Amino acid sequence: MNNSMDISGYKGRQDEIRDLKIFSELEVIENQYKDKDYTIEIKNNELTTICPKTGLPDFATIVICYKPREHLVEQKSLKLYLNGYRNIGIFQEHVTNKIMEDFIDKVTPKWVKIETRWNARGGIEVKVQREYP
Repeated sequence: MNNSMDISGYKGRQDEIRDLKIFSELEVIENQYKDKDYTIEIKNNELTTICPKTGLPDFATIVICYKPREHLVEQKSLKLYLNGYRNIGIFQEHVTNKIMEDFIDKVTPKWVKIETRWNARGGIEVKVQREYP
């Protein structure tokens, strides 16, 4: 059997994820309590994407916990940003990492943890977590 043969059908479908631009960017507001050390938790149960293999929708709850520095994420922009994934074919692991990278780039928190909990499909539940630093 030829090992270079792509029997999964995934080959090339996620090659550009790191350069993906979402139509709505995250915005920030100034943190008036930057001299304080505190944690913010944001939960959204409406994150949806498209499976790049099947074309079926994936549904998730996302929890973002972070300790801010100079800026806070503006929540309406976060909602619009997350809605931007609705029609994108992207693997669950990749969307979690992409959100993390965009969040770090815009908000520059002291610490952040992002967790996505994907609804079961085919009897498989997926939870993806990433923490920075």
